[in-house]
Amino acid sequence: MMTMSTYRARFDATVTFTNGGGLQAQGFFVDVPSPDVTPGEVGTLFLDSLGLLMAGDVVLDKLEIVEAAHKGTRGGPAAAGTPIGGRPEYVELSHVIRDRMVTLPNLPGPELGKHLTREASREIYAPGTEFDIGRISMVTNTGTYLDSPFHRYRDGHDLTGYTLERTIDLPAVVVRVEDSGRLTIDAVTLTPYEVEGKAVLLHTGDDARFGTAQYVEDAHFLTRDGAEWLIERGAVLVGIDAANIDDMTDGTRPAHSLLLGAGVAIVEHLTNLAQVPPLGATFTATAPRIEGLGTFPVRAFATIR
Repeated sequence: MMTMSTYRARFDATVTFTNGGGLQAQGFFVDVPSPDVTPGEVGTLFLDSLGLLMAGDVVLDKLEIVEAAHKGTRGGPAAAGTPIGGRPEYVELSHVIRDRMVTLPNLPGPELGKHLTREASREIYAPGTEFDIGRISMVTNTGTYLDSPFHRYRDGHDLTGYTLERTIDLPAVVVRVEDSGRLTIDAVTLTPYEVEGKAVLLHTGDDARFGTAQYVEDAHFLTRDGAEWLIERGAVLVGIDAANIDDMTDGTRPAHSLLLGAGVAIVEHLTNLAQVPPLGATFTATAPRIEGLGTFPVRAFATIR
């Protein structure tokens, strides 16, 4: 898939207000539509991103345009979503499941084998006709997977409890935290985003370490107050491209407990979120309807129309 370059402006700013007073910002970033954006346009985007009222003059200093993924700043080029037209693009967001792969170091990898080989099938079928029937043995927490409430709660619904409406073509919002300098994703981080009825995809960049011992080290996670904020504001699904949606040193698993307790679906071990725009895409992650299981691998993808 061809991905168009996106750009952000980095600058210092001084704002004076028409009713008195002023504001200074250092090293501020906003999304911009192109590398040719003017200082005046950047100044307008800066004011829109903060929702500042009665702003007068805006003076920019150290303005630099850098190629970087959009964060979805308010008033920026992603605010109106992705333009509609032409054939949809699809972004693969799930890891490939391979024999003996490592998802998490404390879980066994899947074992792939054959129930019926092509060679053996020749004894069963007519000449020139052959089939391959494979088999797989794995824990359900393998690759990219969907959690249902039964994963955490005995009386929660299992995978069969998810209707198609809850896991297909959900409007998505991507929260980019890979360069935040913090491992925590809290309520303050989430405050700028409109999440009601949406799949909230937490882009940490940790997927670059998937399959290595470093994947579980210094992993990003959603905090308790972040989970509470998402529930209160009506998110329907939360995905993350890290080793766990929770802090793995906290045995109470507050994000799992709160989200699944509220019926909010969780998808862990996503990948390629850098290719998904902050707004305008939809998210799909469906698992087989298996009775009695709380978790299972999914084919997760984003649709960009």
